[in-house]
Amino acid sequence: MSTTSEPTASPVPLRPSSPTKHSPDTKSRPHPKPSFPSPKVRLAIHDLSHPGTSIFLTNCDPSKALSNAVQTVLSILYQPTKTNSHIPPTRSVTLVLEDMGGVAYTKGIELDDDHKEIHFSLSYIEHISADRRRDEIAGVLVHEMVHAWQYNANGTCPGGLIEGIADFVRLKAGFSPPHWSKNKGGNWDQGYSSTAYFLEWLEGQQGEDTVMKINGALRGRNYEEDVFWKKMFGKDVGSLWEEYQGTLNDDQW
Repeated sequence: MSTTSEPTASPVPLRPSSPTKHSPDTKSRPHPKPSFPSPKVRLAIHDLSHPGTSIFLTNCDPSKALSNAVQTVLSILYQPTKTNSHIPPTRSVTLVLEDMGGVAYTKGIELDDDHKEIHFSLSYIEHISADRRRDEIAGVLVHEMVHAWQYNANGTCPGGLIEGIADFVRLKAGFSPPHWSKNKGGNWDQGYSSTAYFLEWLEGQQGEDTVMKINGALRGRNYEEDVFWKKMFGKDVGSLWEEYQGTLNDDQW
């Protein structure tokens, strides 16, 4: 007699196991670290035939020099955050090379102060000694770039402190020229290198973010000398200056 075999069941395909919480596929990606803003940088040359123009272009890559100056200034005056809302909203910086007196100056354009211009004298560049050209150009750009990003207490901050912070950043960036020196006498707000060395000493006493804090305290409020310095350091600025002067020798370099 014939027999019929019972049908065998087909094996059920196994589903691939879901990745466990320890699987590499489910690891959360690290959040990117906050970074500083990168404004558009531009170059305008008013006289291609000027000797200072060829000296500048031979000793400087404008795009790299301006971008480096921006990042140098921001790293000394600020800490980056997700929004960077505490940093002035400078959207562009244009370097203007022109034949003019003096060294350089920075301004916002009339229609929109968030766009800055650094005017740099071609005559000054022409007369920089050959061995100093690269560092001097970089130093001037860093100093002027500070003015594109620093706070000024709604325009009430003493000019000497504004210029002193700019030269402090230049000093900290390693571009101080050989003729700068620490001198006894004078006033704390004499500006430029004199105030820069005072701020350097103050950072040594109060911590490396001291000038960063000074700049931040100049944001969105008017400057009142006694209130400003006593609130930050518990002393008036005259007393701090005297302490600094006491660290200098009569023949201080």
